[in-house]
Amino acid sequence: MRNILKIGIIAGLLVTVLLFSTGCFATATPAGSGNGTGTEGQQSTFDSIWPMLIIIVVFFGFIYFTMIRPQRRRQKEHETMMQGLQKGDKVITAGGIYGTVENVREDSVIIKVESGAMMRVNKGSVALQRNETTK
Repeated sequence: MRNILKIGIIAGLLVTVLLFSTGCFATATPAGSGNGTGTEGQQSTFDSIWPMLIIIVVFFGFIYFTMIRPQRRRQKEHETMMQGLQKGDKVITAGGIYGTVENVREDSVIIKVESGAMMRVNKGSVALQRNETTK
């Protein structure tokens, strides 16, 4: 929960700084000021699109580095863990079942639970390996 709060505060500050620095806030110009040509208060389309493009790029960068990149890293770690499963490893499945690996196949793992029963589970459902510490 704290990480989400920190990310929200950082995002809010970032947006505020970007809005002030790029001039996205509308500025009021007095009507009738200028020399009468009617083009004083207008910006070209090219000039007015840059602040919005900067904000969009920053948001995509923020989302990439806070959500997409860490998820990909966790996915790669899980894949390497699944590839490294061996007989005797103590694991926990995604369903919360504790067991010891008895056999590893290409797409499934046979685990032995505490009661002595054998279960065949999908290799992807092995959530993590556990390190037993005896007390």
